[in-house]
Amino acid sequence: MTNTWLPPAEYVETLPRATAYACLYFTDTAGRALQLRAAYLGERWQWPGGNMDPGETPWETAVRECREETGIVFTGEPRLLGTHFATDRGADWPANRIGFIFDGGELTDEQIAGLVLDPREHSEYRLGTLEEWEREMEPREFTRLAEIDRARRTGMTVYVETDPDED
Repeated sequence: MTNTWLPPAEYVETLPRATAYACLYFTDTAGRALQLRAAYLGERWQWPGGNMDPGETPWETAVRECREETGIVFTGEPRLLGTHFATDRGADWPANRIGFIFDGGELTDEQIAGLVLDPREHSEYRLGTLEEWEREMEPREFTRLAEIDRARRTGMTVYVETDPDED
């Protein structure tokens, strides 16, 4: 490739495509991870969060999506636990995917009992230990959960990379 200067709009067209999402990782007071079962995408387990809207920061996305998906109005400070990168999956998702996972902290029993799910997006929520989640989840999805949980416990931010051939 030559070092020819391009106007920004033209230059951006030469770059890889990527979408971005952000979410909050919560546990209960016993350290069990909270996940929501998607009402789509093969009913995978996921954290409260979603795709960034134009003009949003990852933090704004995580807080907005959490409120929309669970009813939780999160007022804590941003603490990044990790980032996730997934490669282009062709027709399944024709772009790279970049995720920002923030620490949502511990939820009380009352907060958990007050969760309100949007049935168009999630059919249920569940709390589980890592051992329980490992039996329930696809290996690459569980790896992401385990790494984020490790980041929470150690205070060290993690980077998790997955590709479509890991299942």
